[in-house]
Amino acid sequence: MESLLEKARENMREKAKAAPGFEENPDEIRLSDEAPRPKDLPSLDPGNLPAPYFEFKKSRREGGLASARDVDSESLKKASSSISAPEPGKSLLPQIKKDGSIMTKKEKKTEKQKSAALGWADVPTPDAAELPRLYREVEALRLRNTLDPKRFYKKEEGEGKGIKGLPKQFAIGTIIPTNTPFGTASSDNLARAERKRTLVDELVDDSEAKRYAKRKFGDLQSVRAARGRGTFAKRFGHRRQKW
Repeated sequence: MESLLEKARENMREKAKAAPGFEENPDEIRLSDEAPRPKDLPSLDPGNLPAPYFEFKKSRREGGLASARDVDSESLKKASSSISAPEPGKSLLPQIKKDGSIMTKKEKKTEKQKSAALGWADVPTPDAAELPRLYREVEALRLRNTLDPKRFYKKEEGEGKGIKGLPKQFAIGTIIPTNTPFGTASSDNLARAERKRTLVDELVDDSEAKRYAKRKFGDLQSVRAARGRGTFAKRFGHRRQKW
């Protein structure tokens, strides 16, 4: 029994040596002068949190659930956005000219303008050298209301702006002659002798258009002559008092 007590005392002495504040005497306990350091409390700020799965309305009267997240659709969007695919109709390889050199951005832009656009029913972009000739034909089409006084045509957006008012992509076509059911030429079509190279030449050669233009020109000249030089005495002669 005494041997067991002696072993217990030795164990207590060893523990006292290992632990701070204990000496060889187990009955005496000394506290260290150094105050224990306070433990740092964790921060209450959680930081940036992910969006909640459910959002509720502010008041209970308005209702309960306002919106809910669809995790599957969001994951699909992220997966599709991470994959970079080339645009349809656009190649990743550089465009090369006939001589083997790589095209510049300006040359690519010019080539793109020449190509047809999908929204314009494959109408090509006219060449810059052909714009003056095409502008005269477009201007003749815009002046069609002077040829037929019984019709009204709405004014176009680019009218009066010169060549800059022309659309980027347009084309002027010719009406294909139609045949009658009997296989003969229709009276609505122009004869081969009456057909000209351009629309302006056809209008100049048209007898009815020339007659109407001549009459309108005569009316305009008469109005100008009535307001011209030497008409003041004639216009205001009736105002003079007759003695």
